[in-house]
Amino acid sequence: MKLTPEHEEIRRTVIKFVENEINPYVEEWEEAEIFPAHELFRKLGNLGMLGITKPEAYGGLGLDYSYQAVMNEALGHAHCGGVPMAIGVQTDMATPSLARFGSDELRARFLAPTIAGEAVACIGVSETGAGSDVASIKTYAVKDGGDYIVNGGKMWITNGVQGDWICLLCNTAHDGKPHTNKSIICVPLMEDGKRFPGVTVERKLKKMGMRSSDTAELHFEDVRVPQSYRIGDEGAGFMYQMLQFQEERMYSALSATPGMLNAIQETIAYTGQREAFGQPILHNQVVHYRLAELLTEVECLRALTWKAVEMHVNGEDCTILASMAKLKSGRLAREVADSCLQYWGGMGFMEETHISRFFRDGRLGSIGGGADEVMLGIICKLMGTLPTRRKPA
Repeated sequence: MKLTPEHEEIRRTVIKFVENEINPYVEEWEEAEIFPAHELFRKLGNLGMLGITKPEAYGGLGLDYSYQAVMNEALGHAHCGGVPMAIGVQTDMATPSLARFGSDELRARFLAPTIAGEAVACIGVSETGAGSDVASIKTYAVKDGGDYIVNGGKMWITNGVQGDWICLLCNTAHDGKPHTNKSIICVPLMEDGKRFPGVTVERKLKKMGMRSSDTAELHFEDVRVPQSYRIGDEGAGFMYQMLQFQEERMYSALSATPGMLNAIQETIAYTGQREAFGQPILHNQVVHYRLAELLTEVECLRALTWKAVEMHVNGEDCTILASMAKLKSGRLAREVADSCLQYWGGMGFMEETHISRFFRDGRLGSIGGGADEVMLGIICKLMGTLPTRRKPA
């Protein structure tokens, strides 16, 4: 895909932002297990970077997804995974359905402040008993007059501690049809500086990686919101979420590749000056050949991902390529991190090194946004090789 000077200007802007506003504070935020989302998002909003693909009427730039893809790739230059992931939730996970299918009133209420960085958004799909199996979620909303009353809970919610609203997938019918009984509702988490009635942050979760990003377990008890806060048609939530997943999965692949390249380059530099048995470790053929293999794999992944981006921009169905890119990025990040860390020896096991954090942060790539096994199922289904389930006799 041919990129324009405008694409490259976005890349320069985001990389400069990462270098000046994120990387100097990563150690502090990792230690605190949280970063100042409102402060950082307002700065991004002032640059116009939180609404690249969103309608101009609500403060966005109205550009196609290729420009967002450039930003997502540039975010991968951060020295952690948590902060870029939190930004990705704001741009690629919690807002695509709202921007496409939300009413004008709803977009003015939730999308405009999110684009401006005045509100922090969350995406509410996963539950304790329903991660990759989206159809089995239990959170529900029932109608009461002109309102919905929401009950249930959501787990592993990025930005959940600091979030102002959540793009909530829940059941709005009890007809036993899991693909047509769900809706997406914009539910406030904060209002006038106070926790929205009925919303509880049960706990801030401690994680193996992505530590600079706050992650929460949320509980909803008789949370009353207007029915006008529903995105699009009632019962279309599952379909909307499946569409929304495509950008989330491309985000995962796009943002992962710079971290892999950085891990390889840092490993080349380290093994080039660290000696063992009378020569730099890099001079061992097993090391420099392996790094060459890994770099080749990363470039193949990047080509695959940008092909998916191009299809998406052209209005084509990119589901199979986005799923492939998500699958490959999660697995390759693990492979790159493990291989490179090995060449760092004892230093690779220390938290003070970037490679150690990359090892921990990268593990989420094969779980979040649809586990590897789910991606394989999607790919097999679209290949026509997924076995059909036989009905009981």
